Amino acid sequence: MAALSSSSTTVRCNIQFSNIMPILLLLVAILLPNVDLTVGQTVGVCYGMEGNNLPSEREVVDLYKSKNIRGMRLYYPRREALEALRGSNIEVILGVEQNRLQELANNPGAAVSWVQNNVRNYYPAVRIKYIGVGNEEIPGGNAGAILPAMRNVYNAIQTAGLQNQIKVSTAVATYIVEQPFPPSMGRFTAQARPIMEPILQFLASTGAPLLANVYPYFSYRDSGGSISLRYALFTEPQPIVQDPPYSYQNLFDAITDALYAAMEKANARNVPIVVSESGWPTAGNPAATVDNARTYNQNLVRHASRGTPRRPGRGIEIYVFAMFNENNKQPPGEEQNFGLFNPNKQPVYPITFP
Repeated sequence: MAALSSSSTTVRCNIQFSNIMPILLLLVAILLPNVDLTVGQTVGVCYGMEGNNLPSEREVVDLYKSKNIRGMRLYYPRREALEALRGSNIEVILGVEQNRLQELANNPGAAVSWVQNNVRNYYPAVRIKYIGVGNEEIPGGNAGAILPAMRNVYNAIQTAGLQNQIKVSTAVATYIVEQPFPPSMGRFTAQARPIMEPILQFLASTGAPLLANVYPYFSYRDSGGSISLRYALFTEPQPIVQDPPYSYQNLFDAITDALYAAMEKANARNVPIVVSESGWPTAGNPAATVDNARTYNQNLVRHASRGTPRRPGRGIEIYVFAMFNENNKQPPGEEQNFGLFNPNKQPVYPITFP
């Protein structure tokens, strides 16, 4: 077909195409009912920096882009990393430093300064999507500071007019849920419940998700053989846990739904979960092998487009832990061997991202 050279003809063609596009999508939906036409969920990777031999921040961002990794979790606002992220189009979970939690909780002005220095100075060139106020602090010593700090950071974000673009949350470990099996029995521990309930009310009121670190690996490791490896690695061919009306074919869904069940009991049914960490190590335990890690993480990435039995068809936003093996993480062993890549940027094992 000859190229169209007339600008007016091009405009008419664009208008006509825009008019028929909804009809084409409707026909696809009718003819191919099993095709998912929803927007895909972000699959990211956590960028930890507890190593003395890691590549520069610019090299790391380039590695993310070359591997089509569209999301990054930063545990604190390192200036060099934020500068390297400018214009990268990578979505970011930006963490608040642990040693700043009490200050941000007690001083609204400190929250304003934190947002100015670490958010407004970079957004929108850096696509900050969530701010994580605290990582696995509940029900620890800093737990009481989490909600006041979240409120102060949110107020600063709102003053900047960014409350619809950037959501303020906190990251929790799933050990705050007791009796997680079957998943419908999930409920918050007595220590976590009084902290989590007002936090969930805040998240619901601001339209923010709960960030959760979900690790089937640790549940499998500590199960004493009661959990099968295939169930933990997403390779079980049939559902093996029945929790009417739901059934479970993998441990990841069961853990996530136990947290959802606890949230429902806390009247937070409409708060979604973003999986801010999940991974499998390659050393430090008999189950921590390269083959198991590759199987788990590749299946985890594929699983992001699906929901869980309690939240079917919704998709899950997932951040794999972690980008690199970090030789300064403590204790030595498993914690140093969660990386998808070695510090020389060579893959520990092959994995592809959508």
